Amino acid sequence: MATNGVSDSLFKMPTIKFTKLFINGQFVDSISGKTFETIDPRTGEVIAKISEGTKEDVDAAVAVARDAFDNGPWPRMPGLERAKIMAKWADLIEENGDELAALDTIDAGLLYQFSKFGIPTGAAGSLRFYAGAADKIHGEVLKCSGEFHAYTLMEPIGVVGHIIPWNVPLAAFFTKVAPSMAAGCTMVLKPAEQTPLSALFAAHLAKLAGVPDGVLNVVPGFGPTAGAAISSHMDIDMVSFTGSVETGREVMHAAASSNLKAVSLELGGKSPLIIFDDADLDKAADLAFFGMFMNKGEVCIAGSRVYVQERIYDELEKKLVEKAKAWIVGDPFDPKTHQGPQADKKQFDKILWYIEHGMKEGATLLTGGKSIGTKGYFIEPTIFTNVKEDMRIAQDEIFGPVMALMKFKTIEEAIKSANNTRYGLAAGIVTKNIDTANTMSRSIRAGTIWINCYFVIGGDIPFGGFKMSGFGGKDLGLDALYKYMQLKSVVTPIYNSPWL
Repeated sequence: MATNGVSDSLFKMPTIKFTKLFINGQFVDSISGKTFETIDPRTGEVIAKISEGTKEDVDAAVAVARDAFDNGPWPRMPGLERAKIMAKWADLIEENGDELAALDTIDAGLLYQFSKFGIPTGAAGSLRFYAGAADKIHGEVLKCSGEFHAYTLMEPIGVVGHIIPWNVPLAAFFTKVAPSMAAGCTMVLKPAEQTPLSALFAAHLAKLAGVPDGVLNVVPGFGPTAGAAISSHMDIDMVSFTGSVETGREVMHAAASSNLKAVSLELGGKSPLIIFDDADLDKAADLAFFGMFMNKGEVCIAGSRVYVQERIYDELEKKLVEKAKAWIVGDPFDPKTHQGPQADKKQFDKILWYIEHGMKEGATLLTGGKSIGTKGYFIEPTIFTNVKEDMRIAQDEIFGPVMALMKFKTIEEAIKSANNTRYGLAAGIVTKNIDTANTMSRSIRAGTIWINCYFVIGGDIPFGGFKMSGFGGKDLGLDALYKYMQLKSVVTPIYNSPWL
């Protein structure tokens, strides 16, 4: 396992062009004049100072978003015209893919190759997918009882407040923005304070693509100020939030206490991967390792609870340890690196606390467990065995490179263990038996089930969880488009009806 930090020969800092709020098509200072620092997790050093949005800035952004919705062209524009602008934006995202990927690498610690690879299919792909649906939004004619003609209209919900997480900044940005924009909404988006850079650059490209002023507004800031102002704003019609359960509760409370705005929450998970003893062991080991340690475990759908049928447990454990020891942690710009730094110091400290707590609870540390180097926020891939269901490392979303490895005997035991969590975002099943796969997929309470694969997500697959993983509509697929719309019924008497 490499213990290198940042290699100067592999890295050239991109020029930071956009650090101010983006409101009404312009980059502006915050009303207070305050700024905050965004930090490079590879070194712990300051990248840039970002204008800090507060309630007053959110008010200004909402005012222009409301005017753009009530009086502007975007909601009234034919879907095909919205689609053309979104497609042009997608082209600009791809043309500037190197710079956008580098921004997420220095801001969030993402592997550069991972970020760059995801831009055509993720960011630009989301825009194109929903652009293709923008001119296909329609209601239906209803068969009424009585002498009436009735039909439904699908209309954009209005001004949307988006609050996005820091783990995959650009992908999260377009997961929210693309479907709501296709629906005809206007919006105010708050990027995570840890990772504002790619959102601001994307907003600049939106302006170049022809997105009308006021449709997209980006207000960097902190949750208790800017985020709270969005959640409680009386002129925002819906808030879409991705993040922790604790913050999700606050968002929901603020929405209810203000104008009862619609709420969509995606709140993370503690996803199980269940490996049966008929599985191909090499494939199972690959899926388990990739499912946990991709993007240094900072993924809401990470397979952090790995259940292995007891006959193959020892052999699979050995394969996972071998993979961990060969895993390269270091410079995320180096194509040989498998894992970059955690996103920030707070998350770094939280992960190390959970590792220490796991050992205190009595779990056995198989490998990893330590930080790497003296600069930046690097942590070894960590695997625990002898984990009990009630341990915090088996129940809490650590959001870092920490795997809890456990045994099971029967399919009934596997189902019970998989559902023994307050979350229900995703799950994986590894087996060659179609009956086992079908039984498990129908028994696990989770929003996405992967069979003999993991991390397969895309614009055409609805994404969202059960239980405390959230509710209020899916974040991908056509379901995401419809959650940013509302259904109106129109009824009129038929000519010569006795009701006239």
